[in-house]
Amino acid sequence: MDTDLTGKLLIALPSIGDPRFSRSVILLCAHSPDFAMGIVLNKPMEGIRLPEILEQLDVETELGVPDAHVLDGGPVNMDRGFVIHTDDVISEGATLEIDGAFCMTATRDMLQLIGSSAAPRKSVLALGYSGWGAGQLEVELAANAWIVGEPDDDLVFGESHDLKWRHALGRMGIDSGRLQMDGGNA
Repeated sequence: MDTDLTGKLLIALPSIGDPRFSRSVILLCAHSPDFAMGIVLNKPMEGIRLPEILEQLDVETELGVPDAHVLDGGPVNMDRGFVIHTDDVISEGATLEIDGAFCMTATRDMLQLIGSSAAPRKSVLALGYSGWGAGQLEVELAANAWIVGEPDDDLVFGESHDLKWRHALGRMGIDSGRLQMDGGNA
């Protein structure tokens, strides 16, 4: 499979096998034959909110920042922040344009912008990311661990994290209640 899935959603199926990704919805920020990288959109970190992170990092803000969840973006580089945001703010040389609507920036400058009048229309901060080596994601897709879907603003930026997995499947006409954990025997 040489299809570029950058900008698509990975929606975990019950056969995922890795409890860290159970019911995960991941925005693929980059995908090539050599690697894939994405951010989990529906796993907020316990007890960590955006204003607290900015305060801990000594990020100066002009305006109050929203009291938003910080996401657990995945098990790789958990000490690093990644901001998924709308394409109305671009940090030259630092912003990765994911598709026509979403971008990712992993710089302190973007954190400062979030608390300013120059903030992106919408944004979410994640700590860590999900990564795959060469061919690894394709193997997982072939094993039916993931289904590929299309993102929307609510899935990417919405605060109803516990509903995102069902919403992502529902947009594809899949009733999550009908998915089985294990295949049957014929």
